[in-house]
Amino acid sequence: MLNKILYADAGTGHTREMLDVLMDIPTIKKASLTLLHVVPPQITTDALTEKWEEGNKVIASILENVHLDPSKVSTLLRQGEPKDTVCQVADEIDADLIIMGSRGLNRLEAILENSVSQYVFQLTNRPMLLVKDDIYVKKIKRVMVALDKTPAADYALELALFLLRTYPAELILARVNPDLKPELLPLSQKEMEENPVIASAVAKAKRMNIPYRCVVKGGKPGEQICKIAEEYNADLLLLGSPDRRPSVAKSLPDLDRLLGTSLSDYVRVNANCPVLLARKDG
Repeated sequence: MLNKILYADAGTGHTREMLDVLMDIPTIKKASLTLLHVVPPQITTDALTEKWEEGNKVIASILENVHLDPSKVSTLLRQGEPKDTVCQVADEIDADLIIMGSRGLNRLEAILENSVSQYVFQLTNRPMLLVKDDIYVKKIKRVMVALDKTPAADYALELALFLLRTYPAELILARVNPDLKPELLPLSQKEMEENPVIASAVAKAKRMNIPYRCVVKGGKPGEQICKIAEEYNADLLLLGSPDRRPSVAKSLPDLDRLLGTSLSDYVRVNANCPVLLARKDG
């Protein structure tokens, strides 16, 4: 399911710590990993040479400091526009997951400051794990999945089960129903487990002997998902992020995402833990 991982490193942020944490998960250890560093176009030959040397040092530092199996790792140093190059390499290697750092920019900031992670999130239809610069990366003990009625959320659950099938962590199954009436809350554990959206996920977790807990709340999905992640101290949050662009417009910006009005965009900016946005290629 996650056989090929693309790790795009800019030499800043907490992505390296996240990669090290992921290497504790047996199913991730088995995947092939491509380390990519992109050197932006330079005007002068001297500037290009300097950036090229910096890129080699970044990759060498990752190989030296992160616990990686050399037989599973390949490295790439490319010159070009970073956001385009990441997408191109992801397609070249047919990546099942892209790991990137994120400054957590909101709305127009991402466009005006030319956020690479935001544009890659916009233009790729592959799952992405985003690690904000301002969060603390912890050993993964609690994995939260935000569930709804979409195929993308189902895929997020499958990814979580894949990660936890041989790894000792708790699975938090969260459902936010904006139509849930306040007078019906709080729900008992039994009522939450029998929630139509959560029930099948509970059954799958039980079959795989994965420890779990259920959370059902009402309110605005984006806000509540972030609150639940904080309240339950989630170390990783998985959220279905459907590709809503028609096939004829795959290369065109989806303005509601770029302007920060989608659920995925709200959560990636406001969650206090790394966020894996689950979507299927094709």
